[in-house]
Amino acid sequence: MIKFGIIKERKNPPDRRVVFSPEGLKKVTSKFTEAHFTVESSDIRIFKDFAYQEAGFTVTNDVSDCDVLLGVKEVPIEYLIPNKKYFFFSHTIKKQPYNRDLLRAILEKNIELYDHEVIVGERGFRLIGFGRYAGIVGTYNGFRAWGLKYDTFRLPKAETLADRKSLETELSKIQLPPIKIALTGKGKVGGGAKEILDAMKIKEVSVDTYLNETFDVPVYVQIDVLEYNKRKDGQTLDKSDFYKNPQEYVGDFMRFAKVTDMYIAGHFFGEGAPFIFTRNDAKSKDFNIKVVADISCDIDGPVASTIRSATVADPMYGYDPETETEIDYKDAKAIVVMAVDNLPCELPKDASEGFGEMFLEYVIPAFFNGDQDGVLEKSRITQGGQLTKRFSYLQEYIEGKE
Repeated sequence: MIKFGIIKERKNPPDRRVVFSPEGLKKVTSKFTEAHFTVESSDIRIFKDFAYQEAGFTVTNDVSDCDVLLGVKEVPIEYLIPNKKYFFFSHTIKKQPYNRDLLRAILEKNIELYDHEVIVGERGFRLIGFGRYAGIVGTYNGFRAWGLKYDTFRLPKAETLADRKSLETELSKIQLPPIKIALTGKGKVGGGAKEILDAMKIKEVSVDTYLNETFDVPVYVQIDVLEYNKRKDGQTLDKSDFYKNPQEYVGDFMRFAKVTDMYIAGHFFGEGAPFIFTRNDAKSKDFNIKVVADISCDIDGPVASTIRSATVADPMYGYDPETETEIDYKDAKAIVVMAVDNLPCELPKDASEGFGEMFLEYVIPAFFNGDQDGVLEKSRITQGGQLTKRFSYLQEYIEGKE
């Protein structure tokens, strides 16, 4: 038997998500009878304590007898239980300075840390995450920003709505002008964004049609890396070449920016890749984009108008291309920016249920099949008070040398 604990989320601002819903846990225990779950009591979780109790699980304030502890966000240092296995998003793999002490404490307490972000399959692609729900909420918020900018409609905040269906119901009530919408990214985030655009019955068009034709209804195009980047030498190769040799490419997004009214950024941005649009691009008289829903939310990165991360409480700001500074988003000069780095928090029920389904499919079996696909091995950052080989590059980060 393996004893798993569902831990209380303690990071601020509060996060209502959880790895498994009550129904999700029932699915796990019916499939894996040797899996035993205890739920740490929480007053903020989207699923109440009694819902887990009704589903047959023990709810307690003490999960110290569990072997494996499952959470979503970083665990505050003072709440880490020594000599346990933990799963959560540690936000340390990119050497984030603000979590250096957390990783040090994990090593000192002899904790075996597994990071959701590096749970990958054979080809190195992520198996689990909240990306789809970031795409869904971010796209909704993008349309909410449009309505507020132009005083044409008012959508309620996503966090006030029960689930994704409610978001779609609200969007079905609005009337959009014949705008053109560009969506970058074809992964989980881009897929979530596309779900919303399709639910709104916005017409999808080809790149050529998007760039060269006008419409009397809203349309969108979903573009991949080779459509908004081009090789410096003019060759047309495949996507793998772009990922291997990003330095050989330059951005080609301006051809879209000239005709786009709303831009949804749902791409993954790799190190060394060209920026999607620069601050100088945004100054161009040809730059037509009025609303940017930057779901990827890389600060001072590939989307030049994203100069800071906004919050769920206050998700929008204005960007003045001329001064490169923040202004009121209602200002005529402003590009409206919706850039929030924890969008799935606004849809905690759906996001948790979806995450649990992926965790059950890809991670739980590894505990009972000898980790035959290496899922646990590849996502293990620390073991025996040391970094694992795959994450040894973090040693100088821990020592404060970088």
